Amino acid sequence: MCGDCQRRAETNPLRVLDCKVPEDQPIIESLPKISAYLDDACRAHFAAVRAMLDKVGVPYTVNERMVRGLDYYTRTTFEFTHGELGAQSAVLGGGRYDGLSEALDGPKAPGIGFAIGEDRLIMALQAAKPAEPLTIDAFVAPLGANTNAEALAICRKLRRQGLRVDLGDETFRLKKSFEAAERAGARYIIICGENEVANNEFSVKNLSTGEQVSVARAELAFFIRNHGAKKTGGETIEPDDQQ
Repeated sequence: MCGDCQRRAETNPLRVLDCKVPEDQPIIESLPKISAYLDDACRAHFAAVRAMLDKVGVPYTVNERMVRGLDYYTRTTFEFTHGELGAQSAVLGGGRYDGLSEALDGPKAPGIGFAIGEDRLIMALQAAKPAEPLTIDAFVAPLGANTNAEALAICRKLRRQGLRVDLGDETFRLKKSFEAAERAGARYIIICGENEVANNEFSVKNLSTGEQVSVARAELAFFIRNHGAKKTGGETIEPDDQQ
């Protein structure tokens, strides 16, 4: 075998299975397979994992030669791969590490985790579907001292009502907040200044048409969801059911 594998055979023999040298592959293929050496508990556990994957229709292959770079894994290890990424096809990899906490003098704590290659994840998403223009429903712009908390509360409530909302910072000036909202692709900007907080009514501006109106806090979600189509003739828009 290659020099690296001869060294690994003494220091970390499982890494031999991960060798990519073409001339070593016939030797690696003849080595014992781990599935033939599972105890009863691990065999049953792995069968249960596969049964759950089958049940929910997740496609997979069993790789007898897959090796993780860390040695604390127990039972199942895994990789997610993507067919459009060439030779470096792994997007993420990880596994179970039920004994890791105890090895670090911690309490017994079964665990599972993985590491993601963010650049590969982005490439996989781009290969699967071309990027669409980023749009959000509203950008909440806190203006003035101590308005961050109020803006955060508005943002959280709107998100819980199914709207896509981004949040600025009270250090932004008005012009910078508008620029940030436009960069974020927001349809509306909600101004959250000290006067607005005191009156419980907020200026909402349509960034496409330039129309700006005042909307009560309880009516913000309804207004944005209905494209700001505020009724006229003395009628008022109905507040959202969720307060």
